[in-house]
Amino acid sequence: MQYEVISIKTEQSAPYARFHAYILDSSKQYQPDRIRPMIILCPGGGYEMTSDREAEPIAMRLLSMGYHVGILRYSVAPARFPTALLELAEVMKLVHENHEKWHVDWNQIFIQGSSAGGHLAASFGVFWNQPFLYEAAGTTPDILKPAGLILSYPVITSKKKYMHKSSFQCLLGSDYKEKKKELSIERLVTSDMPPCFIWHTFTDPTVPVENSLLLAEALKKAGVSTELHIYPTGGHGFSLADETTSNPDGSSICEPIQSWMKLLEVWLKQKTH
Repeated sequence: MQYEVISIKTEQSAPYARFHAYILDSSKQYQPDRIRPMIILCPGGGYEMTSDREAEPIAMRLLSMGYHVGILRYSVAPARFPTALLELAEVMKLVHENHEKWHVDWNQIFIQGSSAGGHLAASFGVFWNQPFLYEAAGTTPDILKPAGLILSYPVITSKKKYMHKSSFQCLLGSDYKEKKKELSIERLVTSDMPPCFIWHTFTDPTVPVENSLLLAEALKKAGVSTELHIYPTGGHGFSLADETTSNPDGSSICEPIQSWMKLLEVWLKQKTH
């Protein structure tokens, strides 16, 4: 496996913004020159940080399934919208530019996001073909278009009853009150949104399940292919929900939730074959 850490720079990027590329080898002894899909991970953290629990552990699991994986450690507060979005656009350009070197199928680049990272991924899903994004990135919409979105307990809505307020505040800063509705994803969905795989827990106390339900409703109205899984119990930020990403007290282990990776594997096979 090749491992590269690449600095990501836009006008407002923080110095720590990085893309970690995990590239599976194409061995001459087996599957020579195999071209693989790639999954770009956007860890959560409320736009205040990027979670380790939602980064490399998920990457390792996806690598074991045979996918190239990248982790975007995007800029967070005090960086404001659209900095992280532009960084994700830079990563899409980077993968396209290196698709031959890395043996990536550039038609099969997926974006996964957890919690606030899910908001970033979903934002990219609605903005990839908007001039403000592709022109600022110096590219064309076809380069930015994801093959699909994988959203784990995502932050979606700015509706007062269901919103994760601090995520929107960190993302927008002083523009929070004025612009929060403009980044409420369920209001922005069109038929151009990529196919979505979404999962959430019914009892999530931090990002209410209505975030995923509102998004799924909007996706259905727009005719966007969507798979949605709601687990009856569980908190927020469970990542893999097993010992790999457990809190020291074991509070983030939930055996039923562990199935989401197997369900995702089936969904990805349907989208890549």
